[in-house]
Amino acid sequence: MKQIAIASGKGGVGKTSLAAAFASFAKAIFADCDVDASNLPIIFKPEIKEKYDFYGMDLANVDDAKCIKCMECYNACRFDAITEEIKIIEEKCEGCGVCEHVCPVDAIEMVQRKSGEVYISKSRFGWIVHAELKAGEETSGKLVSVVRQKAMEVAKENGYETIIIDSSAGIGCPVIASITGVSIVVIVVEPTMAAIHDMKRIMDVANHFKIPYVVCINKYDLNEEKALEIEKFCNENGTEIIGKIPYNNAFTHAIVNGKSVVEYDEKLASLMKEIWENVERKIEKD
Repeated sequence: MKQIAIASGKGGVGKTSLAAAFASFAKAIFADCDVDASNLPIIFKPEIKEKYDFYGMDLANVDDAKCIKCMECYNACRFDAITEEIKIIEEKCEGCGVCEHVCPVDAIEMVQRKSGEVYISKSRFGWIVHAELKAGEETSGKLVSVVRQKAMEVAKENGYETIIIDSSAGIGCPVIASITGVSIVVIVVEPTMAAIHDMKRIMDVANHFKIPYVVCINKYDLNEEKALEIEKFCNENGTEIIGKIPYNNAFTHAIVNGKSVVEYDEKLASLMKEIWENVERKIEKD
């Protein structure tokens, strides 16, 4: 099964817009792995068909009938998640289990904590798997893995051979969980100093996991000097640039209207199709 991850070293460079554009040309299952701020459903406007609870870190639970108020758990907790009255502050509990370990009367046990939800939905573009992580939860990488697993199940059940992943920004746990094991990473970059720096960081991550990647320059004409710097760096390092997208307000207007740019602008639709064909060619070649 071919898996294509669209990623970037920083947010706001156009990952979701590119993923949504590919939806008009690709027969694929879409997986929105930006679980902290899922945006692809805004454009897809999907109808939820299935919903699953996601359980991340465990939560300490105190049995008041057994508790002898010895304060062992209170003294042992390094996250200040237990009050002097031996009550658990859920927002602070990291689920480490040290309180359960030190309790002399077995008054504390670790229980599952619902951390979010996973959705399997149907849209005008086909199937999309997405999720929502509750505010303050820190298991985004684990949730991304669940989203990808569900996407693979949906793909197999419906006869799809391609999954397109809209990754979160940066190089942290959710990004690593998004790109590990994929066929190729499409790195979206803008011609700014910060974006170039972050592009190199995500290249380093992809190189570490031995994942092939290509680059797409968005808004290249805003700073052609920096765009040329990106091209030079990619050429020197053997990285293919699969597309250069000019700055265009149509991207913003399309999102405001709940559409992909392909549905909104015919000229840009032609360019997006060309970029998608370059991705397909790269995968088939490799």
